[in-house]
Amino acid sequence: MTELEKGPTGRRRGRGARERILGASRQLFREQGINRTGMDQLCAAAEVSKRTAYQHFGGKDELVAEYLRGFDPSVLSGVFDRADLTPRERLLAAFDIPPTTPLCPYIAAAVELHDPQHPASQYARDYKKAVAVRFTDTAREAGAADPEQLGEQLALLIDGAAARTRVLDADTFPTAAAIAAVLIDNAIPAAASDDRRPEAVSS
Repeated sequence: MTELEKGPTGRRRGRGARERILGASRQLFREQGINRTGMDQLCAAAEVSKRTAYQHFGGKDELVAEYLRGFDPSVLSGVFDRADLTPRERLLAAFDIPPTTPLCPYIAAAVELHDPQHPASQYARDYKKAVAVRFTDTAREAGAADPEQLGEQLALLIDGAAARTRVLDADTFPTAAAIAAVLIDNAIPAAASDDRRPEAVSS
């Protein structure tokens, strides 16, 4: 085995190289930002050579986009796919976020990159649109008169709460949840706001 076939510490490269690179990106991008993290530092943290890194990712731009794809590929499935909650409860559950949660990586990447054409910016934009769609679909299921409007309102509210929590270093999600409840109640006609459990509806 030649030196080029080893990582910077002489470690034999294996099938785990890609995962190590992504693991290093998750740690370093969140801790110190995307722009302040260079490929040399990523490779050192992942214990791979730069040649190996570029074999797995065409460049840093591609790595950043892949880093974002790994966070929530199903778009909040832990909230919107819950069969034990009514549609209204699922809308509110999206705001049940611990205050210690780091700033949304999609917002952080878009703000840091300053380039709407960057592949990561495009992915972040697509993801945020997908979140609004999930809110909209659930609002429609809950019986909202204008589900598209409610979905966009709730998507805007949750992103605003995420940014404000980070800036103020204070939990703003309870306030956001209270506002969301008002928006939801105003958007859903009384006749459609029956909070029966899914099994009750099907019986």
